[in-house]
Amino acid sequence: MVEISDELIRLERFAEEERAKLAGLSGEAYDAQRERWRQASVDVQSAIARHAEATGRSREAVEEDVLKAARRADEDPAE
Repeated sequence: MVEISDELIRLERFAEEERAKLAGLSGEAYDAQRERWRQASVDVQSAIARHAEATGRSREAVEEDVLKAARRADEDPAE
């Protein structure tokens, strides 16, 4: 795995946080939160595509590394 920027990790984590906020919502509240999640997802995918192009790597490989790095950033090193 190559080094992934803090910005890519932050964007991925934010998109996941927005997705998690959908739980328990319905109607207009659900629709509004779904749009926030969709936009966060677009933002992270755009950043991944730009990074892939800049580094000459595939978008899929960069996305995989971002997901792994975001999960690792959530881990508690004391556990």
